[in-house]
Amino acid sequence: MDLDFTEEQEALRGMVREVCRDYSTIEIVRAMEDDPHGVPPELWKQLGEVGLLGIRIPETHGGAEQGLLDTAIVYPGMCLLEGTNLSEGRGTTRPFELFGAPFIDARKLAEELRRYELPGVMFRPCVIEPPFHKFTGQRCGALQLHISDRRAFRPYRTGLAVLVAVKSLWPETFTWRTEPYEFRADVHAIDLLTGKAEVRTAIDQGIGLDDVTRIACAGTEAYENGRGRALLYD
Repeated sequence: MDLDFTEEQEALRGMVREVCRDYSTIEIVRAMEDDPHGVPPELWKQLGEVGLLGIRIPETHGGAEQGLLDTAIVYPGMCLLEGTNLSEGRGTTRPFELFGAPFIDARKLAEELRRYELPGVMFRPCVIEPPFHKFTGQRCGALQLHISDRRAFRPYRTGLAVLVAVKSLWPETFTWRTEPYEFRADVHAIDLLTGKAEVRTAIDQGIGLDDVTRIACAGTEAYENGRGRALLYD
């Protein structure tokens, strides 16, 4: 059995070693224990730049089984799929980066989403077979999101774009989730996720992405104006 590292593994090991040497010495780690900010901003930024940040909380503990930084980045928009009959890729190696359904033509959907010129993201047609949750064991036409520019990427607009596109291409097959969600049975799941029924209504009426986004983001100005006071990192 060959237990030697591959070239890619050696490169990853070298990158991690350099980051730890330059930004995470034993003195820095010890200082974190008494620092109310926790991880120093310089280390946090560097870990983000090289993609070493991760959030992995198993579903059995209430998490979404997320593991990679890009999964956490797409989640604010792709979690909207929980309010639909689309698989959000749970059980795959890339939940929320992968999504699909048996009725989806992946190439057709990718072409439709490219028309929206969404910044910082590309879509790769593929096939998934979720091992559990929605469409267990079924072949689903799917797309994988590839984040090309984390700063330019707009996760919420991208999630809305997926809903608008799928609804326009498969209006008779795409449906909103009607089962109880987050212990609520009196409200559509998508309305809980977006905070308002107007978003669902606009998509059902065939309104374009720009107007759907405007409706979805109405009222966020107060949050945007005040969030800076709570940020620990740039």
